[in-house]
Amino acid sequence: MHKAIIIEDSRLARLELKSQLAKIENISLVAEAENIEQASQLIAQHQPDLLFLDINLPDGNGLEFLATLTPAPKVIFTTAFEQYALQAFEQNAVDYLLKPFTLERLQSACKKLFADNAEPIAHKEDDLMTLDSRFFVKDGQKCWLIQLAQVEQFQSMGNYTQVHFEQQKPLVYRTLAQIEARLPKDMFFRVNRSHIVQLSYIDNVDLCASGGLELTMKSGAVVEVSRRQTSQFKAIFSL
Repeated sequence: MHKAIIIEDSRLARLELKSQLAKIENISLVAEAENIEQASQLIAQHQPDLLFLDINLPDGNGLEFLATLTPAPKVIFTTAFEQYALQAFEQNAVDYLLKPFTLERLQSACKKLFADNAEPIAHKEDDLMTLDSRFFVKDGQKCWLIQLAQVEQFQSMGNYTQVHFEQQKPLVYRTLAQIEARLPKDMFFRVNRSHIVQLSYIDNVDLCASGGLELTMKSGAVVEVSRRQTSQFKAIFSL
């Protein structure tokens, strides 16, 4: 059970979030604050392990406030401003919800609190991503908030996967199988053991010497479809 505090200056937004949280198991709302001063007192009093935190507050910035907390509770940001997302994830935010958000989107964020450290291979239907879904990647000193629609292909690198998008190739600590389980099956295809491609990014198809197919992607990258996957690939594009 997670003890949670809402930190939000809008009374209506607090009421709406409180109503939504009442429908989610394993989260106990212990207090509400409308500014940072109140939040500091309530956190000291209740010792929560989860904050639902707005960013623009009357007496300060939620991101800066979070950085002062030691140890910091887990946090799900709830804000109307998209531009702080990268900073939020750099502070290990569980999720970043843009107002107005649905109960389903809130439930999805809360599920991450109870997930194991390892991403499960099997996912329920409501865990599947769409082309509009975005995910955070930090590789070295660089950070990206990537929309799935931008991704041309995923390439396996052992326990890591390389994300190919817009001439960038950052690594994420996920296996290709873990990523495949969340992708929309009508948009992405596992062409071989090491590559998953987005079908709309295929520019050309040729026969190759191994008996399979060779795909030229819009970026110019060439990916081979294994003989095992060739018949399934052809079936996808058959008349």
